[in-house]
Amino acid sequence: MKKIIFVILCLLVVGCGKSSEKDAYKDLADRIYGLTSYEAKGELLIYRGEDSYSYDVEVAYQKEDNYRVSLTNQINNHEQIILRNESGIYVLTPSLNKSFKFQSDWPYNNSQIYLLGRIMDDLKNDEERTLAKDKDGYLFTSKVNYSNNEDLKTQKVYVDKDLKITKVEVLNADNEIEMSMTFTSIDEKKTFEDEYFELDQNMEGKELETTMSELDSIVYPMYIPSNTYLTAQDKVALDGGERIILTFEGDSPFMLVQETATIPTSLETNMVYGDPYLIADTIGAVTDYSVSWISNGIEYSLVSENLSTEEMLNVASSVGVNAISK
Repeated sequence: MKKIIFVILCLLVVGCGKSSEKDAYKDLADRIYGLTSYEAKGELLIYRGEDSYSYDVEVAYQKEDNYRVSLTNQINNHEQIILRNESGIYVLTPSLNKSFKFQSDWPYNNSQIYLLGRIMDDLKNDEERTLAKDKDGYLFTSKVNYSNNEDLKTQKVYVDKDLKITKVEVLNADNEIEMSMTFTSIDEKKTFEDEYFELDQNMEGKELETTMSELDSIVYPMYIPSNTYLTAQDKVALDGGERIILTFEGDSPFMLVQETATIPTSLETNMVYGDPYLIADTIGAVTDYSVSWISNGIEYSLVSENLSTEEMLNVASSVGVNAISK
């Protein structure tokens, strides 16, 4: 009789444990999907081999489709803003008085490490997600969907005892951390005026950069696809600046253009048929045949009809690691 009671008690304890884990996921999902607005702040780390890039991140969300993500590079204090409102999706560079308008479904077409809803979507979409419990809270693990970087496979979502997300790590196929987002604060009751998500509002009152009239150095990619070689290097004079064109030929030909950034007198908005993407120390624009970005006062454009999107991003991410003087 005692043995039977003991077995029943064990089953009850195990059952309660499983129920608690299911409740943790359900309660987390119900709260995040129920948010009408929130503000989140934290630090994002991007790892590229032996190099790492740090961003201060501020996220604002307002139901249904208003998003504002500010990413400030901790090294050079360069701020860019990803903005979604009823007019479209933009990447803003206020210090250069420039913006890109994207024909894109961002943020819904890819996983997003700093957006609560998208983090939750990855957990929801993976029926094989796992959940571990410890004294500090919970650890969820699930698959991710970064279509421009298929090497990113899983995410680890750290949740405290109050079911607040504290940290997210994205890992590659070798289980190495490629990105890490640590949330320092999440205000789930924060509200915003509609103007907070307007383009002009986010470009006003920003200090403009001082741009260069010529390139101090030629910047070469440190990663080049196999059997591909630099065959031409041309310099073109521009009004108030210069451009350098690097041509690579072989099995995987491509062209890399770098030129001095200019600051227009009025807001300049360029149309892009692609997606915003974090490239090392900046946000770039990715299309099927090109990657363009601005870094340290230089505008870059990589064009190829032969490279895959992932290969173009590998080349782009390696640009700027080292510069060679002219």
